Amino acid sequence: MTGTDSQHADGEHPSRRRWALQMQQPLPSSTVFDRFAFLVGTASAVWLAVIISLQTFRYAWSVLLFVPVWAIMAYLVLPRLHRMLSDLYVPDYFFGRTRTADGLLGDPVNLGVDGTAAQLDDVMTRAGWHRADEITAASTWGIIVSTLTRRSYPTAPVSPLMLFGRRHDVAYQQEVAGNPKQRHHVRFWHCPPGWLLPGGAKTDWLGAGTYDTDVGLSLFTLQVTHRIDENTDIERDFVVQSARDADPAVRVRELHDFTTGYHSRNGGGDRFITDGDLPILDVTRVVVPEDADPAAAPGGSRSAVLPEEGHGESLRTTAERSIRRAPLSTFFAVGVVVLGALLDLGGLVIGMATDADIRRLLADGPADQATVLLVVIGFGAVVSIAQLLMAWSVLRRGRRSRAVLMVLLAIGVLSTAIDYLDGRAALGFNGTLLAACLQCLALLALSSESAGAWARRRSTAHRGS
Repeated sequence: MTGTDSQHADGEHPSRRRWALQMQQPLPSSTVFDRFAFLVGTASAVWLAVIISLQTFRYAWSVLLFVPVWAIMAYLVLPRLHRMLSDLYVPDYFFGRTRTADGLLGDPVNLGVDGTAAQLDDVMTRAGWHRADEITAASTWGIIVSTLTRRSYPTAPVSPLMLFGRRHDVAYQQEVAGNPKQRHHVRFWHCPPGWLLPGGAKTDWLGAGTYDTDVGLSLFTLQVTHRIDENTDIERDFVVQSARDADPAVRVRELHDFTTGYHSRNGGGDRFITDGDLPILDVTRVVVPEDADPAAAPGGSRSAVLPEEGHGESLRTTAERSIRRAPLSTFFAVGVVVLGALLDLGGLVIGMATDADIRRLLADGPADQATVLLVVIGFGAVVSIAQLLMAWSVLRRGRRSRAVLMVLLAIGVLSTAIDYLDGRAALGFNGTLLAACLQCLALLALSSESAGAWARRRSTAHRGS
């Protein structure tokens, strides 16, 4: 064996093997902890959905409770069940399909790109494509308002799809006639170093382009989502042609029969067909302007590491930026925790002010009983205040605060369930049911993949700095 052959055998191939085996390595302890919290939250959500459903038979107006039951099932229970089950039966290696955040098979991979992140971004921008916003509370509210009012939102967020074990690196879109329900969009993932396509071809980026035709309910999870046009090849060719029209330096090579032509359904239940070809855009000859902002390109500092962390900015500025960039799941969980803590504090204050037995015991009762009551009330107030402080810390990417808060929420839900099974707590239209629902919602949101990845990104950035 020659020196070159030896270097090739000991260098590139082991590197690819190591990357491929990463998908099969034991999960990190933090991920295991999150998934255990998923299990607790999922079981709690099913239990609460059953309790709420039973209440709907008692009063005529309680039919409205089917709305929260649908919300719990569509956004909490079914996605978690899909996630756990799909880990067992969906292959965890590349075969030309993306996966949804819930683990279902998603859109087909139908596009490749050779070139740098800056070259890709320059071509797509000049072709009239807009970078999609990240999914935050503000962008989610924006797309809801734009859909209901039919206002244009050219940078509306797209749902996350997974490839190589991670969500897309960048997404681009084009609205159709200012209608947020209809849009061209394509997601891109940067290929791992040294990674080869099936058959030995190589490319720098892989993409999945589809055309949204309307908004409807997902067939698999019952969630509100965009519906796609079934002929994904038309959208693939549209992306290719728009890039070629934007810059004559763009070249195209095509891998015919990259996959067998087939028809299937994506994660939303929409049927699609494809001929299996993979066009690869070659943008390596594109000249990026010298004054281009490198952070604006996919993979630049704006999308990789927060520039404000550890670089001398004030704590207030860091907190404000962190809150603005928090994923919707984290923002929602913090809001629910804050609401629950405020309701608990309000209940303590109102109870001390209006409950005659409490006032009589504190004023004229035995000293030892009054002391115990004050300790219980004080402990409840301390727990509520601690939850408020931890919620604030979670918004600032407090990894430990998130873990502690998840443990407290799980304990709260399990305690309510035990009291209900023992007959010590009645779950009806009362504060106990409301508190259990809030704790369950917050636990599921905090233990989601987006919330976990966002919290862990800070420690990763600090280790790399």
